[in-house]
Amino acid sequence: MQYDFLNYVKNFDAYAIVDLVLLVATLVMMFCFFIYRRNLKIFFILLFGFALEILICVLAQIIAEKNAKEVLTLARYIMHYVVIFEIVVTCVVYQNDFKNLFQKVSKTRNFEVPGSDDELRDATAEILNACQDMAKQDVGAIIIIDTQGDIKSNILDTGTKLGADLSAPLLESIFNTKAPLHDGAVIVRGNKIIAAGCFLTLTQRNINKEMGTRHRAAIGVTEDTDVLSIVVSEETGIISVVKHGEIKRYMTMDKLKDEIEDAYGISPNAIAMRDPHTKKRRHGRF
Repeated sequence: MQYDFLNYVKNFDAYAIVDLVLLVATLVMMFCFFIYRRNLKIFFILLFGFALEILICVLAQIIAEKNAKEVLTLARYIMHYVVIFEIVVTCVVYQNDFKNLFQKVSKTRNFEVPGSDDELRDATAEILNACQDMAKQDVGAIIIIDTQGDIKSNILDTGTKLGADLSAPLLESIFNTKAPLHDGAVIVRGNKIIAAGCFLTLTQRNINKEMGTRHRAAIGVTEDTDVLSIVVSEETGIISVVKHGEIKRYMTMDKLKDEIEDAYGISPNAIAMRDPHTKKRRHGRF
């Protein structure tokens, strides 16, 4: 497809101004696409913007056919390539997000987190105590809270399966630098430690140089699974949490508690949303 730019300049009119505005808007959206490529909200806003521009180009084609005059030719010319570019780049940049979406759609709902609400609150307290003690002593740790059964056997097999009751002393002993399992991750489901010393795939994204292998592993596992990762830095004692590939650092005990309870589904908001459904089920039975 060839384009006569010289003829375009000679016939510059009001349509051409709108044409250039659309071109600039397209370039700005493509720039934002790269800057905010991991933000799904921004992605959908940009997607809407591209759809709007395509609609304008279609209307321009209709106007051109009625008036026997080409309008918005530059925007229509560029959009041919922009649409193809966006489809390809979207599939590459958001491949993990699409993978997680398809996994959630196809996943069965039969998986249940071990432990009652009270046992999960006790488990939360044990994790908090362990993280606080390890942070004070600059002991590195990575704890994966898996509430959906997303961690598969290929990861569990890289470590040692335990099936032990979760407790702060056990967590601290696992991550003791002299312990054989301290380098890997601990996988927690409900109030049970399923496995320890597990090795995770590292993220390929560029992250802060202050963060090491544990942080890369914590981010990597949350890019592929719906889990909560807790990291205690061995160098600084800083506690971080990671979910959906996004890391939050400098966690206080109160903030960490909120994150764990939210993952377990025992936060006040989660319980408030759950109770009406529970009452309906009970009412239906009786």
